[in-house]
Amino acid sequence: MRHYMNKKITLLIVLFSVAFSLFQSCTEQNKKNEEKGKYIIPDSLLKTTEIDTVQTCQLVNAITLTGSVDFDQDHQVNIFPLVSGNIQDVKVQLGDYVTAGQTLAVVKSGEMAGYSNNLIVAETNVTATKKQLDAQKDLFSSGLSSQLDVTTAQVNYDQAVAQLEYVKRVLKINGNNTQGDYIIKAPINGFIVQKNITNSTAIRADNGNSIFTISDLKEVWIQANVYESNISQVHMGDQVNVTTLSYPGRVFKGKVDKILNVLDPTNKVMKLRIILPNPDYALKPLMFASVTVINKNNQLAICIPSKALIFDHSQYYVLSYKGKGIADITPVKVLSIMGDKTYLESGVKIGDAIVGSQALLIYDALNN
Repeated sequence: MRHYMNKKITLLIVLFSVAFSLFQSCTEQNKKNEEKGKYIIPDSLLKTTEIDTVQTCQLVNAITLTGSVDFDQDHQVNIFPLVSGNIQDVKVQLGDYVTAGQTLAVVKSGEMAGYSNNLIVAETNVTATKKQLDAQKDLFSSGLSSQLDVTTAQVNYDQAVAQLEYVKRVLKINGNNTQGDYIIKAPINGFIVQKNITNSTAIRADNGNSIFTISDLKEVWIQANVYESNISQVHMGDQVNVTTLSYPGRVFKGKVDKILNVLDPTNKVMKLRIILPNPDYALKPLMFASVTVINKNNQLAICIPSKALIFDHSQYYVLSYKGKGIADITPVKVLSIMGDKTYLESGVKIGDAIVGSQALLIYDALNN
């Protein structure tokens, strides 16, 4: 019996030793597998990867507004008819560039014919009264006329000269044409942005509608809509970035130039204005514009380059770099994203190293 017990104990010891050896072997194998499975950034990739440091920056808030491109009304001219008549020759079309003094159209006008006739009458009257004055002076010298007659002739002549000057000024205001034509000319350099006449159109001087509108478009206005909830976030002088559908990769920079402190009664928005230089005429009136108003606060926040930020499954992440090609996926909470800079509320600390480029490529490799 005792011999049987010793054999049983010996067998249990052997079985335990074998089990322990197998367990230890599995543990070491799992450890090796884990070390083998952990992603290490290859040296070739690491050489081209930027490693950035978490910093503190002045917090910048931004809101995005809708808006549109408008004419600079300070550099825009509406042309109204000064006489009545019929349009005979329209020389320009909508969108044409014109120079100051260029003829836009010709109007056949009875009023202009009347002004020409008045000029002839006034010139004839001056000639007649001048002869009468000279005759009265000769008669006065011969004692055949009185001083009163000379004075009367002088008054008639002076009035005739004054009437001639008046007629000349009226004719000059209306183009100085003596053939019965009124010549419509461009008062400034710019583009024809509105055209409300065609050949044979009858126009009247008392019509309140312009026949042409010219704008130089070297500067344009951006009219942006500010809803009530955002009014407190916009201020005079705030920096503004403007983008358009036509030039999605181009940012036009300006600042808030005017705030209209009333709400539009129709859509309940407040308007603000940005003046932008437009030297290449890229911005066209009535273009849709996206307006980002930038407001800098006297407050510091954690910031990182926006290219280091990863968004996946409704969560933002960064890759914390631990050295020797090792990076960990770290969830972060974003305060705001402003261009190439992102402001964080939590997740990383000042001075932490993060992967600053090719973050999405490394993130995918870590997940796989």
